[in-house]
Amino acid sequence: MKSSPIKLKQKLSKSAAAKKKARDIEYASKQYRIDRRSQNQSEGQRPDSDLHHTKSGVLKRVSIKNNRGNYGRGTKNE
Repeated sequence: MKSSPIKLKQKLSKSAAAKKKARDIEYASKQYRIDRRSQNQSEGQRPDSDLHHTKSGVLKRVSIKNNRGNYGRGTKNE
């Protein structure tokens, strides 16, 4: 992690970082995550919008402001 140019907010010990990495890889390897990534890549990203998966599984294009701002409710209480 020392070579990463991204400044991480979490300051984890080596053992905690290793456990988090293992959890993240396990989550990303689940079939529904693989399917969603595949669907996003086939749909294509545009600079003016984000792709959002609804609870019903439908993919819809929404504004970046709405998708990343939790539709006006903010992200602190997610």
